[in-house]
Amino acid sequence: MRKIAIQGVKGSYHDIAAHKYFKDEEIELICCNTFEEVFAQMKKDSDVIGVIAIENTIAGSLLHNYELLRESGATIIGEHKLRISHSIMCLPEDNWEDLTEVNSHPVALAQCRDFLHNHSELKVVETEDTAGSAENIRKNNLRGHAAICSKYAAGLYDMKILEEGIETNKHNFTRFLVISNPWLADELKDRSKVNKANIVFSLPHSEGSLSQVLSIFSFYKINLTKIQSLPIIGREWEYMFYVDVMFNDYLRYKQSIDAVTPLTKALKILGEYAEGESTI
Repeated sequence: MRKIAIQGVKGSYHDIAAHKYFKDEEIELICCNTFEEVFAQMKKDSDVIGVIAIENTIAGSLLHNYELLRESGATIIGEHKLRISHSIMCLPEDNWEDLTEVNSHPVALAQCRDFLHNHSELKVVETEDTAGSAENIRKNNLRGHAAICSKYAAGLYDMKILEEGIETNKHNFTRFLVISNPWLADELKDRSKVNKANIVFSLPHSEGSLSQVLSIFSFYKINLTKIQSLPIIGREWEYMFYVDVMFNDYLRYKQSIDAVTPLTKALKILGEYAEGESTI
């Protein structure tokens, strides 16, 4: 049985992504309050695999998770892109006319802005987790409270779904990274399918340093699907660059890494893996 650490509780989108990625396996969830705790669980037990959100098509990147990943020494072994569809739910004995308050994670609330605007009579309260809001309402029998989360949580916490698909933008996906301790990587991924990698590096504070690196990737026909810069604390105007690349030829990819390494500082490969599928 796979031990999977996630941020959030059962019924959360992390839970769904973990089950989608390991769809043919039995998994044991380790539910964590924070992403820091996910990495702590992996450090505590080398067999624990982490699933962490890294990017949302609306809210953008989870910048702190990039730093946690780089500092942890963990390796990316896969990814999953999950369509995020929110539902509003309440206790079975409540109905629309009974509701006074809606609870959810601030990102989920922002993604349902139009719906909440049309229900301005409801007090909006931010919480730490989407499915955790449903769990809390059920646990404390909070009459008049509703949660915004995945419809999957309704069955887990005996909640009544009032409306599904309340997100404003229907093209709402979150990309989750599957991470493990490095010595488990080869066991957990099919190297023959590897066509994507995440790398991180810093650059000398000199003119044209980034363009030189990008030119080399272009020469080797490496497709840059994302580049994210983060400031280096304590070093003014210097940045770490997190880059996602895709390739059809693994050898040419490795040659490109060899070619850019002398131009960078502290280059590190965070993981090599197969591009993930998208599911609803």
